[in-house]
Amino acid sequence: MVDRPAVARAGMGVVVRVAGEVLAPRDVRMADLRALPQHEREVTFRCRRSGVRRHRFTGPLLLDVLAPAAPLFVPGERRDRLRFLISLRAGDGHRVVLSWAEIDPEFGNRPVLLGVRRDEAALDGEGPQLVMPDDVCGARNISGVTELRIFSDPGDPS
Repeated sequence: MVDRPAVARAGMGVVVRVAGEVLAPRDVRMADLRALPQHEREVTFRCRRSGVRRHRFTGPLLLDVLAPAAPLFVPGERRDRLRFLISLRAGDGHRVVLSWAEIDPEFGNRPVLLGVRRDEAALDGEGPQLVMPDDVCGARNISGVTELRIFSDPGDPS
């Protein structure tokens, strides 16, 4: 089976594909993201080129979006989760990679969101936005996320 990236499908709106080393790959619609517990984050970006920008995002935690896909961690091995990475791809080709440890409550516990609203405006037409609240410039806050892929670090091949 070929694993396809998510695209907006006729009649379905924006769809985000959750795949990779998971037991239950799935497609997630904006309505599915809005049905999860919502969190709000105010973020301030201080970029050299664009100056200071402030936004308020609302959406589910990335952890809550990924958990139903059942990542293939070794059961009972807490440190096994440290091997896993999360790749996010946007419709325009931008890509961001996070470590699972950044969002895991027993490690980094960062409140990373998949924003469905920005400054009270719904993002239905463009798709969810990755929101990294602690980043200074916001370059990892990619818009129009189409794919979330979980994979394990291949480690040292020797």
